Amino acid sequence: MVNGAVRDDLRNVAIIAHVDHGKTTLVDALLKQSRVFAEHEQVGELIMDSNDLEREKGITILAKNTSVRYRGVKLNIIDTPGHADFGGEVERVLGMADGCLLLVDAAEGPMPQTRVVLRQALALGLRPIIVVNKIDRTNARPDETVEAVHDLLLELATDSEQLDAPVIYTNGREGTATRDLRMAGTTLEPLLDTVLEHVPPPRVVIDGPLQLLVSALDHDSYRGRMAIGRVVRGSIAPGQSVVLCGAEGPSGLQRVGQVLTVEALERMPVEQARAGEIVIVTGMADVAIGDTIADPEHPDALPRLEVGEPTLRMQFSVNASPFAGREAKLSSTSRQLRARLERELLTNVALRVADGPTADIFEVSGRGELHLAILIETMRREGYEFEVSRPAVITREEEGHRVEPVEECIIDCGADHVGAVTEALGTRGAQLQSMRTDAGGGVRLTYVAPTRALIGLRSILLTLTRGTGVMATRLLGWERWRPLPRSARNGVLTASQSGTAVAYGLLGLQERGQPFIGPGTAVYGARRGHPRRPPPPQAPPQRRRPHQGTQAPAAACLAGRLDLRIR
Repeated sequence: MVNGAVRDDLRNVAIIAHVDHGKTTLVDALLKQSRVFAEHEQVGELIMDSNDLEREKGITILAKNTSVRYRGVKLNIIDTPGHADFGGEVERVLGMADGCLLLVDAAEGPMPQTRVVLRQALALGLRPIIVVNKIDRTNARPDETVEAVHDLLLELATDSEQLDAPVIYTNGREGTATRDLRMAGTTLEPLLDTVLEHVPPPRVVIDGPLQLLVSALDHDSYRGRMAIGRVVRGSIAPGQSVVLCGAEGPSGLQRVGQVLTVEALERMPVEQARAGEIVIVTGMADVAIGDTIADPEHPDALPRLEVGEPTLRMQFSVNASPFAGREAKLSSTSRQLRARLERELLTNVALRVADGPTADIFEVSGRGELHLAILIETMRREGYEFEVSRPAVITREEEGHRVEPVEECIIDCGADHVGAVTEALGTRGAQLQSMRTDAGGGVRLTYVAPTRALIGLRSILLTLTRGTGVMATRLLGWERWRPLPRSARNGVLTASQSGTAVAYGLLGLQERGQPFIGPGTAVYGARRGHPRRPPPPQAPPQRRRPHQGTQAPAAACLAGRLDLRIR
């Protein structure tokens, strides 16, 4: 092959969408219909979500790639997260694709993250295919959804060819696709045919010096650190001598260990991978995301990956509570916490870690509440024990003024909950931009508010809407800091003495507030819940003492003396 060759045997396509629009379910159906599993093999659902937290929360957290073969062509498929907090995962892997499947829920239409990921894809020159999913929903409105997506393309497209995007209607759960809603689909072949027709094959330089941009990292207990990326130029083979072009320039001579490609869910070693292919390379212990693996005689570095800035920060510190060390499975000293956070930085490109005011405090910054919550839960499950502070927004100085992040917040709820939701948003200083109703009695409210006004709103929204409200946000930019209305606080429930919580006491305590603990939990004088209503004016701290026998006061929640205060 010669320079500028076209690899007709290959397509690289990313699936992008808002959270819960059906990306992973569609990938499951593609894998099953491609006959990559044996007939007796029980694969279940959420095949690509191998992380425990992904399965529990029902969302994709980490970007992953798989492949299927169709009509003699290998389709490399990149499954990306849909939640805005994990936008850094999307930004770092889109460069490996030549086209994208823009998945949109037929009922919800384009959502905030739909706009974000589509803008990123179009800026990279990817050719989009509009996939209207979940057409079986009772409140589906596919025609309106297609019109809204076309309006979005007109606003964001960087090339006239991107406007000529085909439309496919799918039911990911049933594994069907059709080009015309008047004809029911039976398989996903119309979608695969559209990918072959409209996603351009890689146009590459095969006989040039090697260039490979590292877009992701993985680790294997046997192979060590593995670099994942697309071969941009030349070819790569096991044992080949290369240099690593990092942020500080080319490194010394290194040797490639293994070269693997993804076939369905398996990583298969190959003798050589040519330009255009997505590969996994071992043998380089100090490789980082954004580095370029290059030929020693032509160490030409590719532009490093850039991701958006974080908007929230929290402090991680060594556990200093009276119960420190009781649940830790691993050493959780400041040195161990620092080492764990530094390892996280290798793969979590949107995360930032800085030293805090003391040696045992670390400032950890992320893209949102869920981004930081997933990190905290992952470290907890690994056995670390540490303290975290309340999240706070990140501010900066621009032209002598203090600015803060501002987000668009879209809330879907029932018409009977609109009053409570608008009151909650109004007291936080959010500004209503639009309100739209649908035939099913649902209402979509669009707000603009500072990020600090939205912290903790998701749980309040679920309470106000009886668990039916859905909230989505996207970062709009940075604006000057402005004062917000003071929020009314009901105080907190605390216990002033150490002891063990008992079921009888907690049952009565629920009348005054929502406990954070369960029976049998060892407690000390810290926050244990929050009241449901404000305390009466000038009410003194309420002191309750449990008595012997079954006639003890219901508010007694500790075995021993209890001092219950509403603060």
